[in-house]
Amino acid sequence: MLIRCWGSRGSIAVSGKEYLKYGGDTACIEVVGEGGDTLILDAGTGIRRLGTELMKRRKKEIHLLLTHAHWDHLSGFPFFKPIYSTKFDIKVYGPQETQASLKRIVSKTMASPYFPVELDAISADISFLGMGNKDYSIGSFNINTIPISHTNEGVGYRLEEGGRSFVFLTDNELKHTHPTGVTYSEYVEFVRGADILFHDAEFKKSEYRHTEGWGHSVFTDTVALALDAGVKSLGLFHHNQERTDKEIDAMVKEARELIRKKGKKMKCFAVAQDMEIEL
Repeated sequence: MLIRCWGSRGSIAVSGKEYLKYGGDTACIEVVGEGGDTLILDAGTGIRRLGTELMKRRKKEIHLLLTHAHWDHLSGFPFFKPIYSTKFDIKVYGPQETQASLKRIVSKTMASPYFPVELDAISADISFLGMGNKDYSIGSFNINTIPISHTNEGVGYRLEEGGRSFVFLTDNELKHTHPTGVTYSEYVEFVRGADILFHDAEFKKSEYRHTEGWGHSVFTDTVALALDAGVKSLGLFHHNQERTDKEIDAMVKEARELIRKKGKKMKCFAVAQDMEIEL
C-alpha cells in the first residue's frame, strides 16, 4: 500500500513562502494497492496535480472516495483531467446512500454559471455509487467506514490490505458530537491498532473556544485519540488556512512531547503535500 498526499490543507487553498513545507492544496490523498488499484480520498485542489500525473499512467480505472460535500474537499474535481478523457473509468463513492444524491452533489461543482462545462458533458466513463456508511471492498482493499462528527454529515475510511491498515478521518470533531457523528469510544475502536492514522488537527486549544461546533478537532485531542487506540503512526491533517510551516512544526513538537510524557513510542508528524508513505 502506497500513500501519497496531494493536498493536506483545510478550508481553502493557500500560497506563499510561509506554506512551502506543508503545501497549500486542499485535501486529496492517493492510495495505490499492491495490484495497482488506485483509490483517491477526496477531491480538493490537490486532485488537479494528481490528475495530470494519472494521465501519464497505464492504469485507467480510478476509485474516488469522498468524505463529505464541503467545498474544500470537492473544488478540485472540475480540474481533474481524467474526467475529460474517454480512456478513464471513474467510480465515485460517498456517504450519501443513493447514486442520485451523490451525483447531484458532485454535479454542483460544475453547475452553470459557476463553471463553463457541466458534468453531463465530460468524456470519462463515470459512475456514482452511493454507499452510505457501510463496509465494502475494492480490488485488494477491504474498506470500513464510520460517520464523522461534522456538519452536513460525512464518512471516515479505514483501508486494509495485506494486514496493513490506513485510517483517514478528516473533518472529525472529537469534543463535539454532531447529529450524524458517533461517540469518542466508537472512534477509538474504529482506529484501533491502525498502522497509520491521518486525522483532522485544525485547531489549537486557544482557538477552539471560538470554533467549537465547526466540525474540526484540537490537535492535542487528535493525539489523545491515537494514543488511546494504540495507533503506530499519526499524521496531523487538515491544516488551518492561516497555519504557517513554523506554526505546524511547533504543533508537531508539542504533540511529540505529549507522546513522550505518556511513555509511548507512537510516531507523529504533520502530513505534507507530496509526502509518500509505503506500508
